[in-house]
Amino acid sequence: MSDLTLVQYALIGLIFVWSGFVRSGLGFGGAVLSLPFLLLVYDEPLVFLPIIAVHLLVFSSLTIWMNNRKNRSRENPVEGGTVDWPYLWRILGIMIVPKLIGVFGLITMPGNVLSAIIFVIVALYSVSYIINKPFRSGSKTVDAIFLMVGGYISGTSLIGAPLIIAVAAQHVVKEKLRDTLFALWFILVLIKMAAFVWAGVDLQLIHHLWLLPCAAVGHVIGLYVHDRMLRAETPVFYRVLGVVLLVVSSVGMVSVLG
Repeated sequence: MSDLTLVQYALIGLIFVWSGFVRSGLGFGGAVLSLPFLLLVYDEPLVFLPIIAVHLLVFSSLTIWMNNRKNRSRENPVEGGTVDWPYLWRILGIMIVPKLIGVFGLITMPGNVLSAIIFVIVALYSVSYIINKPFRSGSKTVDAIFLMVGGYISGTSLIGAPLIIAVAAQHVVKEKLRDTLFALWFILVLIKMAAFVWAGVDLQLIHHLWLLPCAAVGHVIGLYVHDRMLRAETPVFYRVLGVVLLVVSSVGMVSVLG
């Protein structure tokens, strides 16, 4: 990124503020809601993916640590901490093989076809949340398929989150949802980062010096918004989640069809 203009650098910085805000506010979306905009500024995914990955590792671990510390000091702490570890290990067991298949490219599928399927499914889920009638598959098989496809996509890129959330939001209480997702992303992204290092991908370490503070600004704002959402009634929380998922799927479909 050494040959970009000042305007491009400014736009990239603002997009990373947005990325940090979305990630901490909802627990997902830092990649899928920022990468399309970043590619409009500079069309090189492998430049931005390592940066996004490092940001997720830093802020997800920091947030989980801070929230658990805060939880222990409360009069009525959330039982078992802010991460639903039993559910996390259960879905990770389902996702790990597809994740590795995606990371190492052992099975290749047309990216536009796979993306279109995912965004359609996510759109259906999001509408159900918006109208306060969350769709529940009622089938462990369907949930497992969604998790495996989400794991595969997170292996090929970092945008499998919406499909995974469509399943996780059915089974994890809202107080634990974000931190459980953060713990899951940390593990999945750590695998992806190892693959980047193994493949000799430039991790853009020099650019973390100015992009990490940009993401930190958005992260702090997102933490405040997330706390406000948790204090709202449950239907409000899931309506906001549904709207964001619908925006994600709509942007994704436009990019696929375009």
